[in-house]
Formats: sequence, C-alpha cells, structure tokens
Amino acid sequence: MSAGPFLPFDHGPPGARRRRRRWLAGAALVSCLLLAAAAAALLVSGSPARTGHARAGRVASGGPARHAAQATPPPQPTLSPAGLPLGTAPFTLKGVGGGGAVELPFHKPPRAGLLFDLDDGRVLWQRNPLERLRIASLTKMMTALMAVRAGRPNARVLVTREAIDTDGSKVGVLPLGRHVPFESMLYGLLLPSGNDAAVALAQYLAGSVDRFVARMNAEAAKLGLACSRFASPSGYVDPGNFSCTVDLAVLAHLDLAQPRIARITRAATAILPFPIKGGKLYLANNNPMLIYGYPGTTGLKTGYTLASGRCLVATAERRGVHLGVVLLDSPDPATQARRLLDRAFERVYHQRPVAEPPIPAGA
Repeated sequence: MSAGPFLPFDHGPPGARRRRRRWLAGAALVSCLLLAAAAAALLVSGSPARTGHARAGRVASGGPARHAAQATPPPQPTLSPAGLPLGTAPFTLKGVGGGGAVELPFHKPPRAGLLFDLDDGRVLWQRNPLERLRIASLTKMMTALMAVRAGRPNARVLVTREAIDTDGSKVGVLPLGRHVPFESMLYGLLLPSGNDAAVALAQYLAGSVDRFVARMNAEAAKLGLACSRFASPSGYVDPGNFSCTVDLAVLAHLDLAQPRIARITRAATAILPFPIKGGKLYLANNNPMLIYGYPGTTGLKTGYTLASGRCLVATAERRGVHLGVVLLDSPDPATQARRLLDRAFERVYHQRPVAEPPIPAGA
C-alpha cells in the first residue's frame, strides 16, 4: 500500500515511532516557551493591548463597535453600467441590504426579490436586492415611462416593417404603414407586453431603436439606477439588458406616479380605437394578479424569457397603504407576490385579511 499524507501516528516501524515521539516532545517544549513569552509581553504592554482585545470582543458579540461598522454605507458607484455619470434617484429605498419587518421563507425562493412601501420607500423584505439580473419585459417599465413623458396622448404612431417583424410577444394586429393612436400603442405595450408596440414607440420617439436605447441608458443614469443597462425597448434582447430589484422598485414608483401608466396597468381588459377591420382593438392584461383577482391590485408588469426566468413587479393598495413587490427568476411569482403582500398588509400595517380567490400554482 502506498504511503498517504494522513497516516495514523502509530503507523510504521518502532524506530520511526520513537523519532516521532521525540520530535513532538521537543515541539511541545518550544510551544510552551513561546506562550510564556507572549504572556509576559502582554503584561508589560499594559492597557492598550487589553483594550484592543476588549474591542474585538464587542465586535464579535454584536456590541457598539459592530454597529458602528455597519452604519458605514458601502461606497456608491459614480457611473452607470453603461458608463454614464449617475444622478440621484428621485425615490429613496430605506433599509436596502439589511433585514425587514416581514419574514417569509420560501421552499423555492426567487433569485432576487424586494417588498417595499411605494410611498415612503421602506423595505419590508428582500433577497439579493442589488444583484444584476436579466429582466425580460420588465424593461418596458422604462419604455413606458419615457413614452408618457415625451409622447402626446393624441399623437399617432407609424407601424413599420421592423415593428411587425419583431420576435416574442406581440399585439399582433398592427397594420403595416398605418398610424395608430399613441395611447392604443401604450396599452399594447403594457397589457399584452407587445414587443412590436415597443419597437414602434421607440422609432416614433427617437427615430430609431438604437437611438431610443441610448436615451434609455441616459435616463437610467440620470435617475440614479446604478444596476440598470438596457439593450432594447422590449427586453426581448437579453445580452446586455439587466437591472436589479432596487432599480425596478424605483421605476415602479415613477411609473405609478404617471396617471396614464397607472390607469393602464390597473386595467384587466381594454377596448381601444384601432385602424383595423371593425375599428377596435381588444386587449387583456397578462398580469396574473389581475387575472386571478388579487384584491387591490394596481399593476404593474410581467416578464419572461428563458434567460431571465419568470419575473413580476406587482403593486397593490389597501386602505391607503401602497405596496410593491419585485420578483426576479421566481418559480411561482403570482403566489409568492400574494403571500408577501398579504403578510405585509396584515402583520406590518395591521389590516384584516381580505377574502381573495386562490391563485393556481405556477400562475
């Protein structure tokens, strides 16, 4: 048998065992001498060394020194992921990276998540809040924000070949070469999550998709979104398109502050004027919180690609309390969002439970 590095102490011939015992005895004597010298040095040095050990003990046990260290925030980035100077976020989240008032373990948690108060920014529950992840059609939250800020409600948007040929989810009935009412296109962007509507709006607002994406990244930097970089107006293009739950919470607050977006995202269905046969477009919201009737739902957006997994930004209001949930790469976003919102409404804001229909698993 070959000799290994971890043989028993008594392994080998008697001579070898005697040599090992003599070596260990000598090593023990040296160790004792070194310990005695260290103790003498400690006594001579006096209070500074003892004070240092006491300080270390307070840090280890959770005393004042540890709290002082935790009070120092990590250095903030000065550039966005797109390399642009970061501004100051117009909505401040309180408690990012700490704990939260809501404790709710999941057997299969989302890769990242955030539960927060939409009014005061208080973070109630979090998981990997600053991890940069792909966000699929949650990207359209930024597209919609820029659209309502720049586009007039009575404007008309040209439907191009590029918009019609866009891959992924679509409105699906955009008439080539026709002009569609701006608000109808905005509904098509947010309810069925139309990638074709995203491209048409981008071209209308900036002249081309590339120029619009550049504006998206400039706006993200201006808003202080330190995790976010955009590669398309739809989110269907995954490489280089990412964000984090903190940035998406800021976007949720900004989106719902826009009455036009707030009105659209709380609608389960819509019938809109459209230049097609019959003159009307019928749309349904793909938000599972609305589909399954979660009480108080006010929005906001779903997202899914193979790379991002299932994503959801869900917002709800009950008795004057406005809450939001961001879930990225969740195995069951509707159920997880409902459980988080219920826990906060009932245990943090002390509201009575509200009767609600069950949400099927996997919705």
